Amino acid sequence: MKPDIHPIYKKSSFRCACGTTWEVESTKGEESTVEICSNCHPFFTGTGQNLVDTAGRIEKFNRRYNRA
Repeated sequence: MKPDIHPIYKKSSFRCACGTTWEVESTKGEESTVEICSNCHPFFTGTGQNLVDTAGRIEKFNRRYNRA
């Protein structure tokens, strides 16, 4: 391999909108912000996973196939 072609990794800190911070090594090497992380994302927390019924589509499906 060629010498001196690999990036230099520096300590970086990431801050989420929920307030969580974590330290990683990155080529960017500065503080960054993200909008959502695994501590506040509904998929990982299990909250906010409500079934959204837009324009009665579920009722229309149930009427079409005679389901209760």
